[in-house]
Amino acid sequence: MSLPLVVLAGWVSAAVLMTALWLVQRRTRNAGIVDVAWSFATGALGAAFALAGDGAWPRRLLVAGLAAAWGVRLGVHLWGRVVGEAEDGRYARMRADWGPAANRNLFVFFQIQAFWAALFALPMLAAGRSAAGLSGLDALGVGVWLIGLSGEAAADRQLAAFRANGANRGRVCQVGLWHYSRHPNYFFEWLHWWGYVALAAFSPLWWVPLVGVIAMGYFITRVTGIPPTEAQAIRSRGDAYRAYQRTTSAFVPWPPQPDPTAGTQR
Repeated sequence: MSLPLVVLAGWVSAAVLMTALWLVQRRTRNAGIVDVAWSFATGALGAAFALAGDGAWPRRLLVAGLAAAWGVRLGVHLWGRVVGEAEDGRYARMRADWGPAANRNLFVFFQIQAFWAALFALPMLAAGRSAAGLSGLDALGVGVWLIGLSGEAAADRQLAAFRANGANRGRVCQVGLWHYSRHPNYFFEWLHWWGYVALAAFSPLWWVPLVGVIAMGYFITRVTGIPPTEAQAIRSRGDAYRAYQRTTSAFVPWPPQPDPTAGTQR
């Protein structure tokens, strides 16, 4: 099968999966399952795309393994949140804002996620097309991937432990990595994608992972990641979260700064 047909088949498969899960969310009224599906679908498509490439087998196997491991780790983590908590506030807000059109609009939203799953699996395809033997640059890519995955997993564990403590209800998590970034999970997620940039350095499609990591950074910081997450945090935590915003980096982990309004508050 040609590579364009492989990508098309992957997209169609993701679209079918998202349609089935859209029907599930109509019954459960929990649209957070779309995040679980996106993680598993992107990881599975990434592995399949890497193996379908025409590059060196060791690299194709390596990239497929990395993609699958990332997808399983993130998908399992998100699944635990979906089954253990009420619908994410972002989706509850969307449902409320859309009113009677919610299910129709959510269907479109789920299909957009299917498209994004295929699109963000393309960096793995690009890496799988490199005919170069494994080198130090690949070791660097794997190292970046490991740092990104480990950092994101640590941030997720720290937040989960904070939420599990009933005494923290309504409070802002500022423990561990969350002391240095308001969204360390997003930062390390974004960082891990740079690993594929290195792994695809000698591929004819070397530019695909680079465009992908730039696009992901834009969407995380400007569109679908930080903005709606922080809007929901302000609705639920109010001034406590606004103070957190004034002192703590939004994305890149950095030592917190003094609150500039502290001296003027009464």
